[in-house]
Amino acid sequence: MKRRKIAVAAGFCLSFFLGTLMNLLFVPGFDHHQNHGDRVHRFYHEQRQRAVDGTKLHVRDSASAAVAEVNNEPTIGSRRHLQLQIRERYDEVLRYRQQRSSWLGTGNPVRPLERRRLMDLAQRNNWEPNKGTERTSHQYTDSHHRLSPSETLYTKSRGDFALNTRSVNGTQMLGCSSIDNVTDVQYLGSGYTKAVYKAAVNNSFSVALKSVDFGGHDMENCVKKYGSTADCYRLASFKIVKEMTLMERLQHPNILKLFGYCYQDSNDIRDTVTAITELGSPLEMIQLLQTSWEERFRICLSLVRLLHYLAHSPLGSVTLLDFRPRQFVLVHGELKVTDLDDASAEETLCSATADCVMEFPARNFTLPCSSGRCIGMNEKRNLYNAYRFFFTYLLPHSAPPALRPLLDKIVNSTGELIWGVDETLVQLEKVLHLYRNGLYLQNSTQPHKAEFKRMVDTSINGDNYRCWPSYQHEGCMLSVFDIHEAISVCENHAQCRAFVMTNQTTWTGHQLVFFKSGAANLSPSPGKVTFVRVSS
Repeated sequence: MKRRKIAVAAGFCLSFFLGTLMNLLFVPGFDHHQNHGDRVHRFYHEQRQRAVDGTKLHVRDSASAAVAEVNNEPTIGSRRHLQLQIRERYDEVLRYRQQRSSWLGTGNPVRPLERRRLMDLAQRNNWEPNKGTERTSHQYTDSHHRLSPSETLYTKSRGDFALNTRSVNGTQMLGCSSIDNVTDVQYLGSGYTKAVYKAAVNNSFSVALKSVDFGGHDMENCVKKYGSTADCYRLASFKIVKEMTLMERLQHPNILKLFGYCYQDSNDIRDTVTAITELGSPLEMIQLLQTSWEERFRICLSLVRLLHYLAHSPLGSVTLLDFRPRQFVLVHGELKVTDLDDASAEETLCSATADCVMEFPARNFTLPCSSGRCIGMNEKRNLYNAYRFFFTYLLPHSAPPALRPLLDKIVNSTGELIWGVDETLVQLEKVLHLYRNGLYLQNSTQPHKAEFKRMVDTSINGDNYRCWPSYQHEGCMLSVFDIHEAISVCENHAQCRAFVMTNQTTWTGHQLVFFKSGAANLSPSPGKVTFVRVSS
């Protein structure tokens, strides 16, 4: 009997362990290459040290040499298949670079010779500030006939991008010279294709550097299958080129900014590409659930403003096929999409309504088919993903009571796809108007129960207590519309005996207030006003 109990207990523990392991491996957004972090960071640090000693900085992985060693010789047919994939990605990039009216065809409408001349003129006359690009451009012009098909496409893509992105909004883009001497390099993470680093330009300006991860899933699988590190790199790098193209074409406050790029030779690979972008902080959903409702609402509003722009962008309706919280970052509290390599501006083709089914883990939706396209699928896919990843968790909880009915309606209507992105944005902007102007406050005309003594240019040291959600973990700091709301909050907190109106405001103009459990330690503090409770 005792042995049987031990066996049952051991079996239970084993099943629990296996279940936990499976959850970790298959949870959405799990980074399959987290174990590469130390390796990539260590190699990048070594490369930076070489740059300090006078050599160039190359953003790549030390595993490239090892990855290049394969046992099976690929067939001619498989290599042709790889070249076809590279060509398809090249054509996709070209489509996004052209005007919407020219999307009916594929490839570049300019004849190759004329386009080659345009590239040369652009590099000679308009791209001289980017010395890193100029250093290697002439060798490809002289030896163009010796390049492989994938290298030819890649060189063409590089020249086209130079034509389109000499500057963004009148600001000269950063180039190779900007990252040759970067400092404070930190490895941030990697996914299937890219590795991302944080670096400081001129010891002050922080940027994100994105490059192909040679030890990543895409590169490893491709090299194992096709045996060509160079061609597999071209295939993977077109994702970065596509992302840079979309960042240049889609200008919006909630899309990460492209600051520049660099092409540099990296040992056995010609022209490895590094994108230089705006730096943001990753979304941590558990931490977001502990922040104030005002900040969580800001994230949802930023997201819907982004989706509204994508639904009506210069490229048409754009969908984010890989829509997960990890594809977004926060920049000064604003939500921004950072990964665009899986975005698409192509509406789904169909021959009947049965072809237009959107499948999600919880439920499916069927959309109408008209003129061979699924109507509104890109927009509705984005909106439902916003509902299931963001709205359900961030919108209703701890919201002002007067706003909850409207917020619940927004959540339910997007969850059922009753509203499109236009109506959703209208309703969220309405919530912002109500909140920003204090129209959410209830019973504001009723007299307060307690009396408070007002003291100007005074603060209270210590006497903190914790409340949720607070802007500070060590105390109770909340945002209020006016003094009347601050008094109401203090009256509803059993610990509150005083509060300090700071001179800080939130993004909506609300004022930050410290709520205190006492007023034993008053101190001078210009700009702050303290209210001490004198009666209940």
